[in-house]
Amino acid sequence: MTDATAQAIYFYDRHPMSGEIIKARLRAARGHLDGVKPEELWPHDQDHYGGLAATDALAQAASIGPATTVADFCAGLGGTVRYLAHRYGADVTGIELTPSRVAAAQELIALVGLQGSARVRQGNVMEAPLPDGAVEVVVSQEALCHVPDRRKTLAEAFRVLRPGGRLAMTDWIANTPLSTQDAKLMWDGMAIQPLETLSSYKDIASAAGFRVHAAADLTDEWGPILEQRLAMYQRLREEARQAGTPMGHDAFHESYIRFVELILRRDLGGIRLVAVKQD
Repeated sequence: MTDATAQAIYFYDRHPMSGEIIKARLRAARGHLDGVKPEELWPHDQDHYGGLAATDALAQAASIGPATTVADFCAGLGGTVRYLAHRYGADVTGIELTPSRVAAAQELIALVGLQGSARVRQGNVMEAPLPDGAVEVVVSQEALCHVPDRRKTLAEAFRVLRPGGRLAMTDWIANTPLSTQDAKLMWDGMAIQPLETLSSYKDIASAAGFRVHAAADLTDEWGPILEQRLAMYQRLREEARQAGTPMGHDAFHESYIRFVELILRRDLGGIRLVAVKQD
């Protein structure tokens, strides 16, 4: 196991948003876990910036619809996997590095009866466990910042896509270089690798063979979202403490506070990249 793999697993094993917290919230809302519908998870399981609207934006950009085959790179607890399967009728396979999150994602998929169209597999997106040309769309949301080699990752996205297939993703970018201190804080707290820029992400996608359709700077959009998410995270820490589940390590809390500051200063930001595998 590499240092990057170990750090990412350490971070996500201790993240306060977990399968247990999601189930605890469901029990609190409805009293039991019998007959849970997929849409009942949506207020609790969407661990990405902008919530369902952000996923809808990716789905529309990638023309996801009934029976579209989709791979979600770095699927986490499977919120996007389940949403695309139920809301859009897609057939979705998530690839996730952290075994505990794979297990939780699969449990939540079974809880809402989506096993026929949704699944999460353990694997590394730099060597995706999918055959060549397996899917029509690859999506990813704010996760490749943890991956040490994005050139290899986007090359894998290109490989698993059919000709004419679409890549639709969001991720962190660096609008200005981080200081050594901030870079270390992001690594220690959130397993963040050195970040791409808007320009370098376009170059990486092009080098992998994609035709870049759009590369939108989300920095201004993310500022208010991240302030709200920090407040939500701090509530999650308290919920996790009360539930006796992991609260997230203190270095994450410290780095998250700094991350929000850097987003609001526009030193860090976000990108929505949409690209096509040319025939």
